[in-house]
Amino acid sequence: MQITRAGDTASLTPPAEYFTGRVRQDAIVEAPEPARLRATWVTFEPGARTAWHTHPLGQTLHVVSGTGLFQTEGGTIVTIRPGDTIWIPPGERHWHGAAPDTAMCHLAMQEAQDGVHVVWERHVTDAEYAGMRGD
Repeated sequence: MQITRAGDTASLTPPAEYFTGRVRQDAIVEAPEPARLRATWVTFEPGARTAWHTHPLGQTLHVVSGTGLFQTEGGTIVTIRPGDTIWIPPGERHWHGAAPDTAMCHLAMQEAQDGVHVVWERHVTDAEYAGMRGD
């Protein structure tokens, strides 16, 4: 058993090649093998967002505060709010982040396959971020 006390783990600023804008990550758990779970609080300042990416075993997002945006490749951008839970199937290309004028925090949960939790791609352009919304 391992207990991590609140405040024992420092917040991290993720690498700029994976995010646009100001983002903070607070790890909850990165389970040792053979377990595969990683769970992280991710806080996006207004306008901040991930790059396009996929997860080999999928991802679950649960919005806890603020207003965010989410899009899968070829889909419209949808608004996400506290209490919303999104399941992204394995390999589905997507991005997520805060709305232009509101911060957003979500719990991100994904499992690793052969040690890989996420496959990062290019940044979401400003034009893509401002694209068609379909709430």
